[in-house]
Amino acid sequence: MNVRAAAANVLFQVVDKGHSLSHALPAAQKTIRPRDHALLQEICYGALRYLPRLESIANELMENPLKGKKRVFHHLILVGIYQLSFMRIPSHAAVAETVEGTKTLRGPSLSGLINAVLRSYLRDQEELDEKAVSHNAGKYGHPSWILKMLQESYPDQWEQLIEANNSKAPMWLRVNRQHHTRDEYVELLKNENIEYTLHSEAADAIKLASPCDVTLLPGFDKGWVSVQDAAAQLSVDYLTPKDGELILDCCAAPGGKTAHILEHTNDTEVVAIDCDVKRLDRVYDNLERLQLRADVICGDARYPEEWWMGDKFDRILLDAPCSATGVIRRHPDIKWLRRASDIEALAELQSEIMDAMWHQLKEGGTMVYATCSITPQENVLQVKAFLERTENATLVGSDIENPGRQILPGEEDMDGFYYAVLVKQA
Repeated sequence: MNVRAAAANVLFQVVDKGHSLSHALPAAQKTIRPRDHALLQEICYGALRYLPRLESIANELMENPLKGKKRVFHHLILVGIYQLSFMRIPSHAAVAETVEGTKTLRGPSLSGLINAVLRSYLRDQEELDEKAVSHNAGKYGHPSWILKMLQESYPDQWEQLIEANNSKAPMWLRVNRQHHTRDEYVELLKNENIEYTLHSEAADAIKLASPCDVTLLPGFDKGWVSVQDAAAQLSVDYLTPKDGELILDCCAAPGGKTAHILEHTNDTEVVAIDCDVKRLDRVYDNLERLQLRADVICGDARYPEEWWMGDKFDRILLDAPCSATGVIRRHPDIKWLRRASDIEALAELQSEIMDAMWHQLKEGGTMVYATCSITPQENVLQVKAFLERTENATLVGSDIENPGRQILPGEEDMDGFYYAVLVKQA
C-alpha cells in the first residue's frame, strides 16, 4: 500500500472513528513494506501533534470540505501538508506520492483536487502558516480544555509542558538486574556503538541517544533489557518490595511494572490483575521473554472479592486508569480522543479502586498510588480526598497539603507521572 494512503487511513480511524493510535497504526503497518514503517509512524505522530494547524491550512485552501465517503481524502490532504511543512522530503516527491495515494484509496478522480490543494499550499505557504498559528489551537496544538487545564494548574510551566507534549519521546531502557547491573549492560551498548545517557534517580534506566529497533539491543530476546520510560521505572523505588512478600500489581497491563518488581526481588509472589483480557496477553509475553513468573488474573479491581480469596497483600502498586495526559508525547491521539468530561468519570473510578484495594492491604502494608496523568483531580486532589475519608491511611515522604510527587513531561526527559506512598496503620 502507498504509505501516504496508509497514513491518511490511520488519521481517519483516529480522528473520525475514535480509535486509538496504538490500535490503528500497527494495523496499517501490516499493509506496507517494513522499511516504510518509520515513515508511516513519523507522518501519523506528527500530523496528530499538529492537527489543528493542518486543519486550519486545509480549510483555507478548500472551498467545500470533503465529507462522508470522501473524508479519508481530507486526511490525505493533511498528510500532504504535514510533509511539506515539517518533513525534509523534497516537495515534488511529497506531492507526487500523496497524489498517488488517491489510487490506493480508490479515489483517482480526486487526484487533481489534492494536487491543486498541495501546490496552492506551496505557493502561499508562508502566509498560510502564519494564519494557522494566529489562534491558540493552531499555535499550541492542543484542544482548549487541555490548554486551560495546563494554564490553571501550572501557570509558570504550561508553555514548557506544551513544548514537551509536542516533542518526540526518547527511548528509555530498563536493565533486568537478574541478568546484569546497569554498568555491565552499558558496556554491551558501547560494544555495539550505541550512545546513551544514564538517569540520575532511576537506577536501572538508560536513555538512548537515538531510538532503535529492539532487535538491535544486546540480549533483548534473552530478557536482559526492556523498553520503559524512566518515570514508570520509579514505581519500584516507591514500592520498595522485599524478598518473600505478597505483592499486588493492580491494573498491571502491559506488565512492565510487574516485571520490574520481580527483577528486584527473589521468592516474591506477585499477583498482576487487569480487566482487559487482550492487554493481559502482553503481560504474559513480557514475563515469558524476561523469564519471570507472576499470577496473572483478569478481573475488575473494584470488586476484588470476585477474583481474590487469598491473604492480604504486603504491598500494592495501584497504577490507576487515568487520562494519560502525562504521556501525550508518546500518544498524541490522546489530545483528540479525551474529553474534559472524562476527568470526572476517571477520578470517580480511581476513588472506587483505591478504596477497594485498601481493604486488600495488610496492616503496616504500603500502597503506591500512581497515574501517568498531570491533572490535579486525578492526583493531588484524589489523594487528599482519600486521606480525608480513610482514618488508618498515612502519607509517606510528602506534605499533606501537597501530597505525592508530580513528575511533569520533559522533566529529566521523562513522561509525566504521579506517585503517592500510603501506609496502612494498625
